[in-house]
Amino acid sequence: MSIIGNILWFIFGGLFSGLSWILSGIIWCITIVGIPYGKQCFKFASMSFAPFGKEIEYGGGVPSLFANVIWIIFFGIPKQYIKKI
Repeated sequence: MSIIGNILWFIFGGLFSGLSWILSGIIWCITIVGIPYGKQCFKFASMSFAPFGKEIEYGGGVPSLFANVIWIIFFGIPKQYIKKI
């Protein structure tokens, strides 16, 4: 069943999604600071091409926590929800 799902997914959007993640990964890897994010983009690309039947492994330790905190501070909370002081 996962083979049929992967084929349909690839035809109806997986190819475009995966190529977009690869392009994002290449752009992130241009800088030294962005290499960890670029590696994650390549992982997302492999999941985008054929997501059915794959498992996601969680856990990145302290660097992952730090990146998530930075992301939520700068990009995760929309400005309309932050009250002006």
